[in-house]
This record gives sequence, structure tokens and C-alpha cells, in this order.
Amino acid sequence: MKTLSPGKPPVALASLPGLIEHRRVPLLTAFMNVAQEFEPLYRAAQALDLRGDSGEAALVTITRTRGSTFRRAGASMLVHRDGRMVCELSGGCPQRDIVLRAQRAMETDQPAIVAYGRDSNYDVMIETGCGGELEVLIEPWREPDDVRFLHAIEALRTRRIPGIMASLFATDDLPVARRPWRLVQSHGDRWTNITHSALEQQILAHLAQTTTLPGNAMATRLHDAERHHDVLLECLQPPHALVVVGDGVGAGMLARLSHQLGWHTTLVGTSETANSEDGGVHRVFATPATLTAAVTLDSLTSVVVMTHRLERDLAYLAPLMATPVRYIGVIGSRQRAEQIRAAFPDDDRLHAPAGLDVGSETPQEIALAIAAEILATRNGRSGGSLIRSQAPIHP
Repeated sequence: MKTLSPGKPPVALASLPGLIEHRRVPLLTAFMNVAQEFEPLYRAAQALDLRGDSGEAALVTITRTRGSTFRRAGASMLVHRDGRMVCELSGGCPQRDIVLRAQRAMETDQPAIVAYGRDSNYDVMIETGCGGELEVLIEPWREPDDVRFLHAIEALRTRRIPGIMASLFATDDLPVARRPWRLVQSHGDRWTNITHSALEQQILAHLAQTTTLPGNAMATRLHDAERHHDVLLECLQPPHALVVVGDGVGAGMLARLSHQLGWHTTLVGTSETANSEDGGVHRVFATPATLTAAVTLDSLTSVVVMTHRLERDLAYLAPLMATPVRYIGVIGSRQRAEQIRAAFPDDDRLHAPAGLDVGSETPQEIALAIAAEILATRNGRSGGSLIRSQAPIHP
């Protein structure tokens, strides 16, 4: 990894005719590493007083990693002027050093790229014991324009539409002056702060040639006659949603845990009650006939039916089978689970009984087992012990 000096000044963009080269590096599958980390960061950004007279916060983004690190590249953390953090990257020494550098960036109003590895700040990485290398981009926020890309992402999330964000963050290994140039696009909708038409057209041309972004995002290097420019391409996925059908203590416990995990959570009551928000959990009433109209049931949604009555479970499951949801769980005894699977024999999305085999007994433990199975299913994992797995810890 090339050592990057944080003392060098940022550079401005030049016109960018030329070729596009790209290399695949381990980056992220969603903005800030996981989709649920966007919401707390966005709320914190909205609360900032960005008047342009001083740096109020700084966004820290891991741009590259090598070897074993505490977070994957693409993960982001917001640092306030007083050192408070939103979406912490780690609890170790690099984070403390990064916070100090973020505060310095706010004071100078200058972005920075800082490398932690064998060629730079190696002592800090040694103290973490992770043995890897990483590079971070620090961008101070002081003006409303600094956070407008977040509004573009939130607009897609609200409509539950996937997209791609391209962030040109460095030229000749130095941070782009003032703020990264970004482009957010999905299905014909586009937001950008790129003022260089040649650059925008090259990025769009590359995106048009890339029919699907791989599981690991793509770092793209743009070249003109004299300079090279680093662009981060990131998948933007709507947040995972969980719909829990049931009125009992267990249903409420699972809904609360789902909300704590950052999932958009809806608790569907089987007896009529007024629609309400309860601690971030959306509550609705729906019959089996009105379920698909009452809640959003897309491919990023999981559903757990826990009405504790076989006939009612079957009634709610029937309309779910015609939706694109990826996980359908039902709780109950093994005998009842066999009857449910017999009613829907050819759908491998059905998990009955729902949950991982961790010996759960209480409503809290059952909720944990179900949530863990949903997470494992979403990430294509078996849910076994890490000590017995040779796969990478992070999906």
C-alpha cells in the first residue's frame, strides 16, 4: 500500500478525457458497510448546524483494506467536533487516532487521506492486533452542500429502490479539494455534484457497461493524460425489513429486537387495533386477505408468522407465497411445523420451525434465535459456529 502523506494539500480536478481502468478490491456491498448504519448517521447529519463558518463534523470512510481489519472498506463513521462518534468503526487505537485527525481536518477545513499499515502509522495498527492495513478518507463537513448526497440516498431508501453511488475521492493519491465528487443513480434517477461533464460521462459510461456490481464493490481508476483519479462504486440497498404477524409477547419481543438491529419493522396485529408507532416499530392491523396491501413485501423483506394457531398461521402464509419475500418463518412445535411444510411443500423460503438451534426457551431467546437465522439466511450463511467455519467472518 502506498504511503499517503496527510500533510500534502488537496488537489482540484482536471478535465478527464481518456481511458477507464478498474481493479476489484474488497470494499462494501452497501453504503457504510451495512444498510442499517445509514439511518443513525443520516439523523446525526440532519441535526448538524452547517452554516459554513466552522467544521461541525467529519465523515470518515475506509477506502481500502488489506488483510484482517476491524471493518471492511466502505464503512463510515461521523466524528463531531467534540469527539463524539456515530457508527463507530472500532474500539481500538486506530479509531482514537482517526478521531484526532478528523478534529484536525475540521479545524483546517481540509480533507485528508491517511494510511495505516507497514509503511505508515504501523505502531497504531500493531496495537489493535488485527494484522491488516487500511486507508481512510476524512472529509470535514461545514456547509449544507457537504451532506446533500445523503439526501439523495435517503430518497432512494424511502422508495425502497436500489442504486449505485460513485464517489471520486482522490486525484494522484491526494484527496479531492473541498469534498468528494459524487453521483447517485438508480433506474433513470440521478443526483450529482460533479461539475465536469467529461468526468460525469466517463463514470456513466462505465456504469452502463457494468450490468451487475459484484458482491465486493469496485474501485475504479480514471486516467487522463497526466493524472489518475480514484472512484469508489458502492451498491445502495434499501434497509432490510421485517414483518412480524402476531399479538403475543414473543411477537412484540422479536419486533423490538428487529428495530434494535436497524431493520424496518412492522408488527401486524391479528385483532383490530389503531395504527401506531411504538418505539420505532410500526403497528398495523391486517387480516390474511388484507396483509399484502397493508405492508410492503419485497425481496428485501422477511416475514415471521407467530399467531400460535395452525389455521390462522396457514391463512396468513397463503398470500405470502405469492410475494418475493426471501424468508418466511413460522414458530411452533415440530408436529405443527410438519403440517405447515406439508401445506407448502415446494417453497424453500419457508422456515418452520423458525430459528437457529441454540436451545432457546424464553420469548427473548426465541426472538434472538429467529433474528439470527434471518441474518444468516440474508448473508448466505449456515449459522454454525465461527470456530468451525473457514469462510471469511464478514460476508
